[in-house]
Amino acid sequence: MYKIAVAGTGYVGLVAGVCFAEVGHQVTCVDIDEKKVNVMKSGVSPIYETGLEKLMQKNYAAERIDYTTDYNSAYKNADAIFIGVGTPERRDGSANLSYIATVARQIAESIEKDCLVVVKSTVPVGTNDKVEQFIQDFLVNDVKVEVASNPEFLAQGSAVHDTLHAERIIIGTESKWAEELLMKIYKPFNLPIVSVNRRSAEMIKYASNDFLALKISYMNDIANLCELVGADVQDVAKGMSYDARIGNKFLNAGIGYGGSCFPKDTKALENIAKQHGYELRTVKAAIDVNKDQKTLLYKKASKRLITFNGLKVAVLGLTFKPGTDDLREAASLENVPLLLEQGADIYAYDPVGASNFAKVHPEGKNGKGNITYVTNVKEALDSANVCFIFTEWGEVKAVTPGKYRELMRTPLVYDGRNIYSIDEMKEAGVEYHSIGRKAVEREVAKESRNIELQTVRS
Repeated sequence: MYKIAVAGTGYVGLVAGVCFAEVGHQVTCVDIDEKKVNVMKSGVSPIYETGLEKLMQKNYAAERIDYTTDYNSAYKNADAIFIGVGTPERRDGSANLSYIATVARQIAESIEKDCLVVVKSTVPVGTNDKVEQFIQDFLVNDVKVEVASNPEFLAQGSAVHDTLHAERIIIGTESKWAEELLMKIYKPFNLPIVSVNRRSAEMIKYASNDFLALKISYMNDIANLCELVGADVQDVAKGMSYDARIGNKFLNAGIGYGGSCFPKDTKALENIAKQHGYELRTVKAAIDVNKDQKTLLYKKASKRLITFNGLKVAVLGLTFKPGTDDLREAASLENVPLLLEQGADIYAYDPVGASNFAKVHPEGKNGKGNITYVTNVKEALDSANVCFIFTEWGEVKAVTPGKYRELMRTPLVYDGRNIYSIDEMKEAGVEYHSIGRKAVEREVAKESRNIELQTVRS
């Protein structure tokens, strides 16, 4: 077993550190926030992630993991140091590498033995070459140090499972020594390992994430066309999924992708291409489609309603996906400000994300509108004039069609995740709008017109 230090305790760093401890390594997680470190020492996870807190408590009790702000003591005798700090996007879409640089210099000034530095953070192709040179430039002691690339492929909400049961582990190294050490560190995971050079590993991360983003935007584009031509996108996706070349993942149409990876990584790869004088037209298209898709429901509702001013608007789901409290690039962040600007009286429900959202939009008066955070779906729907579904939480999916009719003043529902059957919502007396399923809705509208004509004739 190896002595491992992990720089950064966000989704990437903390999950990696806990999972390394779980398979038997001795781990020290480093963070600059002393308050956060104390919280983690008490066994409380600073992020909402299924199964993480339980493993934190188990491995802390077993003395396989610790948390500190003292990077010098954590780094100086480590066999390997994994960097998992953030690389947020700049205004131009490029990655901000300042946190990586800070950690690299700290490592250079601290290590007292041969050490492998492993970058798990998502970084532009070629960054690890620069990190290695940067460490060499500031190295204090006469020790051997190399940098390897080890991108993560975890999904928020299932990060622990994704790490312990990954489909593959990607390692990018430039020497046999670095490759063999990383192989030994990951051996207890008993997972397939793909070993490539550093730049290929960096590119694999971007290429993988951007391909999935492409699939999502493609299906959303198809969904929008389905509405115009009278097809049902869910039927289309089902038919596509039987083709082994396509598969059944990431075919669900909705209001776009969000989170910490896809939006940032698509923009970053587009920026990398531009720097090399090349235009990634497919990735640019995915970005453009996603941007428009996020406010599609608001635009639909705006055509249906004269105004949102003074209306009670139920918002179900605030996070970018279920299973996490992360709001980054969430559709709610695009739509709620538009509703508030119109003077809407919003009642918002999210089982874990409300407190984070309140940091952006505090409860009470917000511009022309008002926002109230409620603790259950019933409170949000009670006497509401319109409902928006932004996140498919289990608590939201559990609401039956009849409940919308029963609780809302006007059972008008805009579903960005296609949770419900159109037929069931129709039978319950709910006016239901979803994504890419115009065919049945047109039939409903046609039946309504026929009823009106019969009434006039009689």
